[in-house]
Amino acid sequence: MKTSVLWPLVLLLHKVCKTSANCQLRDFYPIHHQYYQPGDVIVGSTVLLSFLLSSPKAFNQQPPHMLPEESFVVTKNYQLVLALVFAVQEINENPQILPNITLGFHIYDTHSDSMLTYQTTMQLVSTRNRFVPNYKCDFQDNLITVIGALHSKASHQIANVFSIYKVPQLLVGSAPQMMDTTKIICSYWMVPSEALQYMGILHLLLHFQWVWIGFIADDNGETFVQIMLPILIQHGICIAFIETYPKNVNFDDDNEGILKRGEDIYGQVMNSTANALVFYGDVDSMIFLLLLLNLPELNDMIQKPKGKVWILTAEMEFKALVFQRGWDIQMLHGAISFAIHSNELSGFQPFLQSRNPSNTQEDGFFKDFWEQAFNCMWPNASLEKINGNICSGQERLENLPGPVFEMSVTGHSYSIYNAVYAVAHALHSMHSSSSKRTATMQGRRRQFQNHRPWQLHHFLKHVSFNNSAGDKVSFDKNGEVVAGFDLFNWFTFPNQSFVRVKVGRVDPQVPSDKAFIVNEDTMVWPSWFHQKRPLSVCNDNCHPGYSKKKKEGQPFCCYDCIPCPEGKISNQKNMDDCFRCPGDKYPNKDQTLCILKVVTFLSYEEPLGIGLAIGAISCSFLTTLVLGLFMKHHNTPIIKANNRNLTYTLLLSLLLCFLSALLFIGHPEKVTCIFRQTAFGIIFSVAVSCVLAKTITVVLAFMATKPGSRARKWMGKSLANSIVLSCSLTQAVICTVWLATSSPFPDVDMHSMTGQVVLECNESSPTMFYCVIGYIGFLATTSFSVAFLARNLPDSFNEAKFITFSMLIFCSVWLSFFPNYMSTKGKYVVAVELFSILASSAGLLSCIFFPKCYIILLRPELNNKEQLIRRKA
Repeated sequence: MKTSVLWPLVLLLHKVCKTSANCQLRDFYPIHHQYYQPGDVIVGSTVLLSFLLSSPKAFNQQPPHMLPEESFVVTKNYQLVLALVFAVQEINENPQILPNITLGFHIYDTHSDSMLTYQTTMQLVSTRNRFVPNYKCDFQDNLITVIGALHSKASHQIANVFSIYKVPQLLVGSAPQMMDTTKIICSYWMVPSEALQYMGILHLLLHFQWVWIGFIADDNGETFVQIMLPILIQHGICIAFIETYPKNVNFDDDNEGILKRGEDIYGQVMNSTANALVFYGDVDSMIFLLLLLNLPELNDMIQKPKGKVWILTAEMEFKALVFQRGWDIQMLHGAISFAIHSNELSGFQPFLQSRNPSNTQEDGFFKDFWEQAFNCMWPNASLEKINGNICSGQERLENLPGPVFEMSVTGHSYSIYNAVYAVAHALHSMHSSSSKRTATMQGRRRQFQNHRPWQLHHFLKHVSFNNSAGDKVSFDKNGEVVAGFDLFNWFTFPNQSFVRVKVGRVDPQVPSDKAFIVNEDTMVWPSWFHQKRPLSVCNDNCHPGYSKKKKEGQPFCCYDCIPCPEGKISNQKNMDDCFRCPGDKYPNKDQTLCILKVVTFLSYEEPLGIGLAIGAISCSFLTTLVLGLFMKHHNTPIIKANNRNLTYTLLLSLLLCFLSALLFIGHPEKVTCIFRQTAFGIIFSVAVSCVLAKTITVVLAFMATKPGSRARKWMGKSLANSIVLSCSLTQAVICTVWLATSSPFPDVDMHSMTGQVVLECNESSPTMFYCVIGYIGFLATTSFSVAFLARNLPDSFNEAKFITFSMLIFCSVWLSFFPNYMSTKGKYVVAVELFSILASSAGLLSCIFFPKCYIILLRPELNNKEQLIRRKA
C-alpha cells in the first residue's frame, strides 16, 4: 500500500500594496503543492513590486488531482496550513500593521527527499518557472524570509542553501541542540531550546521518582541519548533499555521489516520492569507508536499489553493515518507529553468551523482533506459509480476525533502563527524605517525593490510583540524564541477521542527552583495502576532500616536490600548506606529513627542510689555507735589490750570510709570528681594500715611473752604509729601525683549504654586509679598474710583470727570488684565500686569489732584481766 502525506512545506509570504491608485489587479501567484512522503513546513517572504493586488486570495488555483487511489493523507497537518492562512488574514485586516501592504504566500514541498528538498529550495532563488539557480530577472519572487521546517533534517538542508544568501529562516521544528548550529547562522527558532526540554524530562522523572526507565527514539535520537544519558546517570536514573525505530513509516515495500522491528520493540517494552518510557520522536512518530501499541490486535501471537506511562517529547503530535483512526488508543491513557507553549487564539476555532465547500473554492487542499477526514468522496461526473459515502459538505470539523483533526490550536500551529506575525512586525519596522527617508510611492517601490534578505535580520532580532492570545513573542541573543514548554496529561476514550489536560509548565523565565511545576492532583494514570502513581524501579524500594547493596553486573539502580548493622539506622527509602545517630540519640528497635537518650547518673532519686546511700549512712551510724561504746568502756581490759589509739583510728577511718561513699552518689561535679577517688584511697589506706599495725602488734605481743624474746624492744605505740603513718603517706603521695598530672573530671558517656547519656567522673588516668586500688590491695594482702600466720595463737590473745576473717572478706570483695568493674557500664560502674567500699568496710567493722562489742555488752564477766591473760590449755 503506497502512503502519501499531505504536508505543507514552504509558505512564502508576499508583500503587496493594499490600496493604491496605481495598483494593477493581477492574478495572485498560485499555490504549488503536491502529495508526497512526510515532509516539513517552510514559510518564505517575497516583496512584489511589479504585480500588485488589492486584496489577498489565499488559494486561487485548483491544483490537478494527483493523489493515487491507494494513498493516504495525514489530515491533521491541514491545521498548519489553516494557522498560516488565519494569521495572514488577521494581518491583512489590521490597519495598524503593514498599512497599504498585503501579505500573500506560496506553499512548496520538500517531499522528505534530500534531492527534492534542495531542488525546491533552489527554486526560491530562481526566476519563476525557470530553474536557473542564482539567476533572477524579475521582481515577482523577491525572497525575504522563509518559515519552516518541522523536521530537523529538512531544516539543515534548507539552511545549507539559504545561509549562503543570508535569508532569514524562522524554524518551527527541532531546537538547535539537535543540529549543527554552525551551519544555521541565519535562523530564528520558534520553539524553545532543546536543553530546556532535557531539563523538563529530568525534573519530571525526579519528581515522580522514576529511576528505571526505557528509552525509544527514532533514527535521529542518537544526539538526544548522548546528551541525556550522562545527565540521567548523574542524578541516579538508569536506562533499562534503548530502542530505535525507523523514522519514515511508509507501509509500502517493507511492511514485513517494519512489523518485525515493531514486534522486537514491543517485546522489549512489555518484558521490561521499567514502567516509565521516554518516547522521543518528531511530528510523525505517533504513526509508529500507534502501530506499536496495536500489534496485539494485528498478531494474536503477541503477548497482551501491560500498563506503561509514556513520556512524549514536544515534537510529537497525536495524529494518525486514515486506516489507523479506528485503532485503540487506550494504552495512551495517562500519558505525559511535553508541548510547545500555546494558548487558544481568539477567533481561530470559528475560522476553522467556517471552512466548508462554499467558501474554499480556492483551497487546493480542502477537497482531499475533506475526503480523507470524513471517509467520503465528492460527487464526480467522470466516475460512473462511487464506492463508499458521498461527501455532503455538511460534515463538521468539530466532530472529527483528535488524531484526525483538532479544533484547538496545537503547538506547531501556534509557532507558525507567531512566526508569520514575527515576519510581519519585522517588515513593518523595516518599512517604517524606509518611509522616514522617502514619502513618494515611486521611491517606496524602489526601496522595496532594493531590499535584501540580510536587511531583515536587524529587525527580526529586535522584534517584540504580544500576540492575540496575550503571549509575548521575542527572541533571545541566540535567536531562540523566549518561551517554555507545557506539560499535558492525556485522557483517552473508547471512541478514539482524547483530551489533553495541562498539568504543568517548564518556564525558563522564572527562578530555577520554580522553573518546573507539575500538579499531580489533577493527573490520571493508566488503568493498569488503579489510579496510583506508578513505580518505575529496577527492584522494590529498600524500606527504612535497610540499605542498598549493589548487584554485581547490574546497573547501579539494581540492588539488594540488607538490614542496617547494629548501632546504625536508615530513615529513608533506598539509602546507599546506614548511618549512626548523633551522640545524644540512639536507634530504635527497627533501626528507622533516632531516639533522644535519657540522661542518667547514680542519683539520690532512684532506688539504687537511695539503697546505697541508706547503707552508707546506716554503716556510718553503726560505726559511730561502736566508737561511742569503746570510748565509754575506755578503761576496760579488752579495750586496753589492743592499743586503744589504734582502735580509735581504725574506727574513725571506717566511719570516713562509709561517709566517703556518699561522694559517689549524685550529679558528678568537678569537686566531687577530684576528691571521691583520692579520699577513698587515702582513707582506706589508713584503715588497712591500722589493721596491719594491729596484726603486727598482736604477733609481737605474743612473741614478747616468751622468755628471752627480743620482741620486747619493738613493743610500744611508736611501731604502730609508724606503720600507719608510713603506709598512709605512701598512698597520699600516689594520689597527689595523680591529681597533679591528670586529675579526674566530669564527663559524658554517650556510647556505653544504649539509650542513655551517662554523666560520670572520668578517671583521666586509669593507670593511677589502678595504682591506688593496687596499693590498698597490697596492704590488705600483707595484713591477711600476717594474720593468717598468727591464727593459731592462744584464744585469749588471738585477735589475729578475727583480723584474718576480716581481711579474707576484704580481699574477696576487691578481687571480685575488678571483673565486675570492667564488665559493667554506665552508672552501674559507680554502684559496683560503691558496693565494694561499703562491703569491705562493713567486713572490717563486723569481724574486728563485733566480737568485742559482744563481750562488752553481753559477756561483761569476760572483760577482765585474768580472763585475758589465761592461756589456752
